[in-house]
Amino acid sequence: MKRWYGKLLGLFAGAALMRFNPLLGGLIGLLIGHAFDIDWFRLRRDDPYAVLGVTTDASDADIERAYRRLISQYHPDRLDGAAAELRRQAEARAREINGAYDRIKTLRKRS
Repeated sequence: MKRWYGKLLGLFAGAALMRFNPLLGGLIGLLIGHAFDIDWFRLRRDDPYAVLGVTTDASDADIERAYRRLISQYHPDRLDGAAAELRRQAEARAREINGAYDRIKTLRKRS
């Protein structure tokens, strides 16, 4: 478990709701705590432009160039003989880069 404060918030919420219905209050408190710990209530989304290292006013060519540069650095196939942990980190970073690039393309299609 990486975080603990969501569980604490859930404990307080459950205790407050237990006045009305003990079983339901405890269950709702547990769900609230778990939701906070796994970022269901994330207030801000990650900036896809920051992931690629470009600004929001960058041209499509600049975004494409940044994407290709980053994905060529972090693509997991480049790390065939590397340690498993390093390969997992590269896969996670490549997923993040791909997600940011897809998000930017979607945002720009809407405009």
